[in-house]
Amino acid sequence: QVQLVESGGGLVQAGGSLRLSCVASGTTLSIKTMGWSRQAPGNERELVATVSSGGITDYSDSVKGRFTISRDHAKNTVYLEMNGLKFEDTAVYYCYAETLRGTWAHYWGQGTQVTVSA
Repeated sequence: QVQLVESGGGLVQAGGSLRLSCVASGTTLSIKTMGWSRQAPGNERELVATVSSGGITDYSDSVKGRFTISRDHAKNTVYLEMNGLKFEDTAVYYCYAETLRGTWAHYWGQGTQVTVSA
């Protein structure tokens, strides 16, 4: 089992920046990929950024060039640096972890609210 706790959300003006953090606990050695998804009211959940255990990153087109995902293995923490925030980035952001212990499993945090004022 893996537990994920996000922090760093809040209210920011358009064009501003925020940094989200997510700390993993439990069977962290089994974690392969970590990432962030988001869900705005009335919308489906969108996977916005991922980082593999080897450091390979991937981004959705909607955040590419503005968001940066990074990972600190020693701290079992993944970060999402968000710059140039837009009103449409407003959403609940969820941390994500994919693990392998014989079989694949997926875990999600409780989410942190990011609100961008126009």
